[in-house]
Amino acid sequence: MEIIRGLQNLKPEHHGCVATIGNFDGVHLGHQAVIGQLAEQADAFGLPAVVITFEPQPREFFTHGQTPARLTRFREKIQALLRFSVDRVLVLRFDAKFAAQSADEFIQRVLVGGLGVKYLVVGDDFQFGKGREGGFDTLRAAGEQHGFQVVNMHSFDVDGARVSSTRIREALAAGDLHTAEKLLGRPYRMCGRVAHGDKRGRIIGFPTANIYTHRKETPVQGVFAVELFGVDVEPCPGVANVGTRPTVDDGTRTLLEVHLFDFDQDIYGRHVNVNFVHKLRDEHRYESFDALKEQILKDASQARDFFAHR
Repeated sequence: MEIIRGLQNLKPEHHGCVATIGNFDGVHLGHQAVIGQLAEQADAFGLPAVVITFEPQPREFFTHGQTPARLTRFREKIQALLRFSVDRVLVLRFDAKFAAQSADEFIQRVLVGGLGVKYLVVGDDFQFGKGREGGFDTLRAAGEQHGFQVVNMHSFDVDGARVSSTRIREALAAGDLHTAEKLLGRPYRMCGRVAHGDKRGRIIGFPTANIYTHRKETPVQGVFAVELFGVDVEPCPGVANVGTRPTVDDGTRTLLEVHLFDFDQDIYGRHVNVNFVHKLRDEHRYESFDALKEQILKDASQARDFFAHR
């Protein structure tokens, strides 16, 4: 899968494709249905399938980042898209200049002149251009003029309700990992590189793999039974804390700490994926390090018991 960062990096061989547009946060079952539809048309047209997405997400730009936590960071989104029949991802920087262009300019620069789109899948509520002036009807009229087909991205329902990134965030916030997994089509996961920490866990017999989330907020908070991928023997079960470590830290950064059961390999520098499979409790501040140690022992015991009876 080829990643193209910005219209300036489009080449003549990138002209001619079928495409879809969206944030694709989470790459959930609804997104997967769209990509499947796109892949079918790519085969029919004999053209590559292209996902057009934005960084930052438009809502993040307009609210200056005051938005709910993303389900997936950009790298995690790309990793998820690799599982499907996507040939290229065009990443458009959403800044003041981009936001100021008209709907017609977007169509001409991105869809017609840039990509030469022959088939486009969007939601019927998709809006674009300065002041959100463009919509599905605008695209359909442009398609008739420039010779590309525009179709609706129909909603994908699970348990009688539409699958959406918002619905998944709500499930994660409630600790309902089962529902989140149903909507995502896989366990919720976060990825990152294992870094050196302060070694406090090692002192009490609970060494942890420390993974910096590079997020202001995460859609999950608390203590979880997890499975880690990216090591020699996988999945490797363990217990993880996602949060600001209020007992031992200043609470200014979010960290993912994973204690792996019966594991003694050196994995510093490894890029790993952590699947969240069961929530044990919320994060709390304890009055002493000894009290925290006692709770960690309980957490590890509960997580082991979960895996034993899974």
